[in-house]
Amino acid sequence: MILIRFLKSLYFTKTFWVVWTALIAGFVIAYIFPWLLPVFNVLLAIVILLVAADVFVLYKTKTGLFARRNVADRLSNGDENPVTIYLENRYSFQVHVEAIDEVPHQFQRRDIVFEAKLPAFSEKQIHYTLRPVKRGEYEFGHINVFALTPLKLIKRRFQFEDSKTTSVYPSYLQMRQYALLAVANRLSEAGVKRIRKVGHSMEFDQVRNYVPGDDRRSVNWKATARRGDVMVNAFQDEKQQTVFCLIDKGRVMQSPFEGLTLLDYAINATLVLSNIALLKEDKAGLITFSDTSGQVVPADRRTGHLQKILEVLYRQKTRFLETDYERLCIVARQHIRQRSLLLLFTNFETLEALQRQLPYLRRLAKDHLLVVIIFENTETKQLLNHPATDLEQVYLKTIAQRFFYEKKRIAAELTRYGIQSILTSPQQLSVNTINKYLELKDRGAL
Repeated sequence: MILIRFLKSLYFTKTFWVVWTALIAGFVIAYIFPWLLPVFNVLLAIVILLVAADVFVLYKTKTGLFARRNVADRLSNGDENPVTIYLENRYSFQVHVEAIDEVPHQFQRRDIVFEAKLPAFSEKQIHYTLRPVKRGEYEFGHINVFALTPLKLIKRRFQFEDSKTTSVYPSYLQMRQYALLAVANRLSEAGVKRIRKVGHSMEFDQVRNYVPGDDRRSVNWKATARRGDVMVNAFQDEKQQTVFCLIDKGRVMQSPFEGLTLLDYAINATLVLSNIALLKEDKAGLITFSDTSGQVVPADRRTGHLQKILEVLYRQKTRFLETDYERLCIVARQHIRQRSLLLLFTNFETLEALQRQLPYLRRLAKDHLLVVIIFENTETKQLLNHPATDLEQVYLKTIAQRFFYEKKRIAAELTRYGIQSILTSPQQLSVNTINKYLELKDRGAL
């Protein structure tokens, strides 16, 4: 048993096989020229001694190397997540190591192999990133580390059982990025536009002394007369407004872009927007729907509400059937009691598909401020930007142009019925949705 375990951990390197092949060739030559045989016998003895010395120094201790993987308990979907492999050389000499990390099979990666030189009793950290494109549980396997001496004839395998199960959640890294920028009032760095406010918000805050820069139209003349100093009415953004994200889980949301489905893009944007709405002291809610009723998270802004939304978003899956918008209207009427901002994440590829659902969208827009968010086909847009060089490309470009203008017609049709819309690429979904939310909020559209 010990011998079998020893042989399993013993590997011959390329250098060894090159030397061994040269020796075999030498003995073949010595068969033709017998006077060379003593020379190759000596070389064979030297190689055997070197191999024995290599084996001895590598196996004289059971704990020559140590490795550990550092990875978060949760990974962020669609983002580059950092992973660190910690290596420690416990040998009294420099070793060359090859580290192979057994990453979850969902990544389909076979290139997680790293080489490094570790001086005696030294440590090293190897950093790399993983980008998941699907929510769920991911299982990390062992860490395999091969050690080689400077001779590089034999390499010993160390296997560290560092198995770990992690969960891939909606993009909380993106959420944190926007949250930090929002707190620092630097959302413009992420592409969010600064909205110029028109007039005042409807919520009165206080009467205070005039300072340079205040709008002169807000002067409170009665308070000014009483105090003998210029006083102005101060207003603040309206709070406690209700924002609901409605996520379509039907077959139209299964289309992939850069590995992620449209549903995952919508889920990531919902998490970001919900957090921004809570930071703006609004209430955030969630409704998912498809051919059947989905899950409902009532609008709220209490501590822990964002975590509740995150857990619900984590469990969402695409259904491959036609979406029932009539059921959405029924659910909205049951759970949304006051006029709210509804951000509907869906997709329509043709004007006919929109017209079938238009009566239900108009019913939602009658009671609420509805914004329909649909996706551009970025590949079609790229095809339009490339010149056609042959007849086949002319046909493809003509078809792409038809699809491109069909999306424009869909947005125009929504506008014709007083329904606001966002036509966006999947990559810019979060930014464009935040822009629309801030625009409507600053306009006091609710």
